Amino acid sequence: MNVASPPESNWLDEISPAIRDAATSGIVEVFNYGRGRQGLIPLWVGEGDLPTPAFISEAAKASLDRGETFYTAQRGIPDLREAIAAYMTRVYGAAPGGLAFSPESFFVTIGGMHAIEIATRLVAGPGAEALIPSPAWPNFVGALETGGARPVPVPLDRTGRWSLDPAKLAAAVTPATRAIFFNSPANPTGFIATREEIAATLELARRHNLWIIADEIYGRVTYDGTRAPSFHDVMAPDDKIMFVQTLSKNWAMTGFRVGWLEAPRALGPAIENLVQFTTSGVPVFTQRAAIAALTDGEAFLKSQIERWRRSRDILCEGLRATGRVRFFEPEAAFYLFCAVDGFEDSRALAFRLIDEAGVGPAPGAAFGPGGDGHLRLCFARDPAEIEEATRRMARWLKA
Repeated sequence: MNVASPPESNWLDEISPAIRDAATSGIVEVFNYGRGRQGLIPLWVGEGDLPTPAFISEAAKASLDRGETFYTAQRGIPDLREAIAAYMTRVYGAAPGGLAFSPESFFVTIGGMHAIEIATRLVAGPGAEALIPSPAWPNFVGALETGGARPVPVPLDRTGRWSLDPAKLAAAVTPATRAIFFNSPANPTGFIATREEIAATLELARRHNLWIIADEIYGRVTYDGTRAPSFHDVMAPDDKIMFVQTLSKNWAMTGFRVGWLEAPRALGPAIENLVQFTTSGVPVFTQRAAIAALTDGEAFLKSQIERWRRSRDILCEGLRATGRVRFFEPEAAFYLFCAVDGFEDSRALAFRLIDEAGVGPAPGAAFGPGGDGHLRLCFARDPAEIEEATRRMARWLKA
């Protein structure tokens, strides 16, 4: 007896359109394409090649040995929130109003992405718009679109450096605009907003009653010996700003998945609810590791920045010498965002470099308008490996 097979369902038609229609990350696409290639040098994702330092991992192990494996405070353990406040006071001097930073302003999250997700849910629901200086990390767009909001890219200028024209930002504001995503130092461009650009953005937000979601995770990763300008330098206590931070980059902790959201303390109950409804809290042992990083991690961070500087210089000098690669030397973060003469399709170029040069870049098209025709190369790796990757790319360009 033949039994007819049931008709195949199109399961994607059965889920939320906002989730179904969200764009796939172009970074993940090339990562999946090239993953596992023998001898390939991966420069596609935004993390370094060093494992987490022992003094941080040992703090996590000690926590596990103490049996700290239970549910915990949704805002984060008090010890970590106090360590964050002390760290911020050391780095930024004072909170708005001139006082020391308060633990009550900090909420521990599962990495920076969780902080972005919470901030987006708080201020940009279905039908809302948010401005994003572009090219930009694609996860900003993803966080908005999966929540039913609309990202509005605002192109950065390229006049001797990446820069932000406040007039372009102002022209993009509509009655639906609720927020501005502001990433400085920026991924993928290495752009550092000046104090004047930050102040102009803040004034625009005040004028239109907008929120600012400030991703300043690369604020310490600069190559002139100073931290980058911050909204902390110009804001007042009542300004509508939330800050995203993570332990991932500075202290080689991408796999620990721990960061924080800084927000007006009156939003505490709402943020606590969102933590409960999304993750039910951050594991205590990763929070203990975070305390160790913030308290004892300055020497490691300094050594990382010097290592990244050497790798940046090797990559920039080597690609500049080909005469075919155009870029602004990154002032901060650990990415080179470059255009290659003769190639407009960055996705196709990324695949060719994987197949033919043994180097895995991220395609610029993944970073939105203004990104196509570019590649993002993460140089947070051993300088010797970056030297080999540069040699491979230069050889391929000359072939």
